[in-house]
Amino acid sequence: MTEITRVPILPIKKGSLPKLWIGVAAVLLAGAGLAYASVPHGVEVVELTAGTGESPGATDVIFARYVGKLPDGTVFDEGKDVQLPIDGVFPKGQPLPLAQMVPGFREGALKMKKGGKYRLEIPADKAYGANPPQGAPIPPNADLTFDIELVDFMSEEDFQSRLGMLQQMMQQAQGGQIQGGQPPLGAQPAPGQ
Repeated sequence: MTEITRVPILPIKKGSLPKLWIGVAAVLLAGAGLAYASVPHGVEVVELTAGTGESPGATDVIFARYVGKLPDGTVFDEGKDVQLPIDGVFPKGQPLPLAQMVPGFREGALKMKKGGKYRLEIPADKAYGANPPQGAPIPPNADLTFDIELVDFMSEEDFQSRLGMLQQMMQQAQGGQIQGGQPPLGAQPAPGQ
């Protein structure tokens, strides 16, 4: 009969077992941390052209030119200059109240500066998630990309004040034309008058 060589198993020193488990836990946590870091999560703002000055606040109204795209490149939204009747009341661009925007858009806009151009990558969970607006060309759980030029921004209060002033001016202009057919004070006569 052959004899098997026996290897004696040494007893584990007192206090070594907890150290072994702590080491195993540290390796597992390090692996989980690396896996988490390799997965993109969160809003990414890429600066294409540097802006200057301050960044907007979370409740400001920004004025922007932008193009919103789906992952396949399909354009789902585009903001252009709003044609307002009186220069100097509002800046050029599309007014966007940040308090009403999806969380990812607001988060990205807070990192922008006036005059800058940016590419904003918003993951689905910070965009519309599983519930895009009804009738919108955005599918559920779609990541969104925006190319944005931040023209200017102002506080919500300033925006509302200017909007009220603009509405008053328009009402006065309409009232002046109705009463006696005379243009309002300071208005230029139409060609041929």
